[in-house]
Amino acid sequence: MDSKIAYCGIDCSACEAYIATQEDDAELRRKVAAAWSKEFRSEISPADINCNGCKSEEGPIFLYSAVCEIRRCARQLGLENCAHCPEYSCMRTEELYQIAPEAQLRLDEIKKQL
Repeated sequence: MDSKIAYCGIDCSACEAYIATQEDDAELRRKVAAAWSKEFRSEISPADINCNGCKSEEGPIFLYSAVCEIRRCARQLGLENCAHCPEYSCMRTEELYQIAPEAQLRLDEIKKQL
């Protein structure tokens, strides 16, 4: 699988929802839904575990992606990802990086190369 970097820096190709979708793996969807329901204290069903990455123009995106402020902002600005934003890093991304520090490291590396 090719690496797919989301606007926020998460590597979609390593995301279990993305993997379950690409492999059409019902068992992985079930496991991810159960784990994420517990982790995020929310009801997530296996049917919710369908995602082609938040940058996908076609096909499903994870239900949170539809309301994600980082995604909305980056799309509105026409950015490849947040590392391309002149205001990187902002309050929106800082909140995410509390739970996904690897995403910040990934974008920091991209920012250095710009």
